[in-house]
Amino acid sequence: MGYTKDLWTRADPAMGRRVRNQRWGKGKRCLACWTDPDGREKAKAFRIQADADRHWQAMETDKQRGDYHDPDAGKVLVSDIGKRWLASRVVDPATFLRYETAYRLHVIPALGHRQVRAVKPSRIQVWISELNERFEPSTVITAFLVLQGILDLAVADDAIKDNPAKSPVVRSPVHQSSEIQVWDDQTIAVLIDAHPHALRAIPELAASCGMREGELYGLALEDFDLDQKIVKVRRQVKKLGCTFVFALPKNDRERVIPLSDWAVDAVRRHIAKYPPRPYTLPWEKPAGKPHTCNILFRWHTDDQHIKARNYSETVWKPALVKAGVVPQPARDRRGRSRYVTTRKEGIHQLRHYYASVMLAGGVSIKELAEYLGHSDPAFTLRVYAHLLPSSHDRARAVINVRFASLTLTEQRRNRTGHDDSRRSQVAG
Repeated sequence: MGYTKDLWTRADPAMGRRVRNQRWGKGKRCLACWTDPDGREKAKAFRIQADADRHWQAMETDKQRGDYHDPDAGKVLVSDIGKRWLASRVVDPATFLRYETAYRLHVIPALGHRQVRAVKPSRIQVWISELNERFEPSTVITAFLVLQGILDLAVADDAIKDNPAKSPVVRSPVHQSSEIQVWDDQTIAVLIDAHPHALRAIPELAASCGMREGELYGLALEDFDLDQKIVKVRRQVKKLGCTFVFALPKNDRERVIPLSDWAVDAVRRHIAKYPPRPYTLPWEKPAGKPHTCNILFRWHTDDQHIKARNYSETVWKPALVKAGVVPQPARDRRGRSRYVTTRKEGIHQLRHYYASVMLAGGVSIKELAEYLGHSDPAFTLRVYAHLLPSSHDRARAVINVRFASLTLTEQRRNRTGHDDSRRSQVAG
């Protein structure tokens, strides 16, 4: 059973009462005392007895209900729990690297030195607002996800009762989605023509199959069945820190995409002129098992696989200039070209073009989601709903037919009434 101890007085048997001790008037006077579920004595100081009484009584009640929480557990630092949270992640290496980067650059500097019990919802909201002013939404979302996971682990380990990141006060960061602007056919044609012959099939397949950039770089001869007119998307080239690996496509889902006759011809031309040869990279992680396949595309200078940054700066962006998508580049002090681009001018735009063509041709959202490798057709619908053929004309046609019928009925009724009136006049 708990009790409250007076820290300013001591019992004096000779006088038969409590008298002042050396601590009189110094610090908090009342010490709430209780035992935890393991029988260990716990204590917390208060200034007045009423507060101390309420505290130990609450602790005893929580213990009886099975809701006991050790107040001292919350003294552990966010950084200490963060290390355990990172170590407990069972994710692919790229995702782990993304979490570790967000933790190191955004969580630790702002909150790592705090005790978890001192992380309040208001402080988290301020932190989110500060990140929003400096970084893209995707960065803020990842950092918040990491912090929320750390605090979930703190709850699971009984360091805190509730996760402050899940408080109604905290407004979770969200992507600011905007309607995708699809490039026209002429722009796509110019982009393809602006590519060197050895890499021309990259935009051709991107626009006709909707594959992601890393998946294009990982395409191999054995992925194609040109007689059946299909391609199996089974790997991508992924960068982990400074190392490149082969890995499963995004969401760890292989898929099959139908090939048009135009795409089949493009692949045949490419492999005839540039025969694919074996190429090896680790599988999934830098120390992973070697994976060998006959990749379609290699860099002309070193015979290595295509690297996204090199491709973007030396091939893709110059093609954007020829297509009139971006202006001519400026030159820095070292004479290097500096292009003015945003994320809206990346090769991912060819994936959007593919989606628009599919939807315009009547391909269903479910089928398109499968071809694009989306795990949820609802996501595909959210991204491309504005590209669906308009239903306005169908709606107008339905109403026109129905109301045309109503109009004819009304006209017949009016004629019948008019004829009856004339017959009545004649009979009269």
